[in-house]
Amino acid sequence: QVQLVESGGGLVQPGGSRTLSCLVSGASLGAMTVAWFRRLPGREREGVAGIRTSGGNLMWRSYAPFVTGRFTISTDGAKNTAYLKMTSLKSEDTAVYYCATDDHVGRDDWFRPALYDYWGQGTQVTVSA
Repeated sequence: QVQLVESGGGLVQPGGSRTLSCLVSGASLGAMTVAWFRRLPGREREGVAGIRTSGGNLMWRSYAPFVTGRFTISTDGAKNTAYLKMTSLKSEDTAVYYCATDDHVGRDDWFRPALYDYWGQGTQVTVSA
C-alpha cells in the first residue's frame, strides 16, 4: 500500500522560506511522478510543482506560473522523500499543501489532481506577520 506523509508546515513570515517534506512508502519515487498541490481557503486544489526521475536522473520538473522562481521541487531517492523548498513566501501562499504520486502521470498533465491515486494528508502553511 502506497502511503505519503507530509511534514514541515507551519507559520512563516512574509518573505520567509520553508521546506516541506513528503515521505513515501510502498513505492519507489524513482518510478513515479511526484507533485505538490495546495488548497487555498475556499478554492479547489491546484498544482504547484511536479517532478519525475528515473534511475536517479531527472526526467522533467515543472512549476505552476505563480511559484516559478520561488519554489523548488526535488527528490531524494535514498530517502524516498520529495521536497518542496519555498522561498519569498507571500500571504497568498497560505494553504494546505499536499503531495501526491502516481506512475502514469506525465509532464503534460502533472497538475491535474484527478489523475493521482495516492495522496498525503496535507500540511498547513500560513504566511503571516
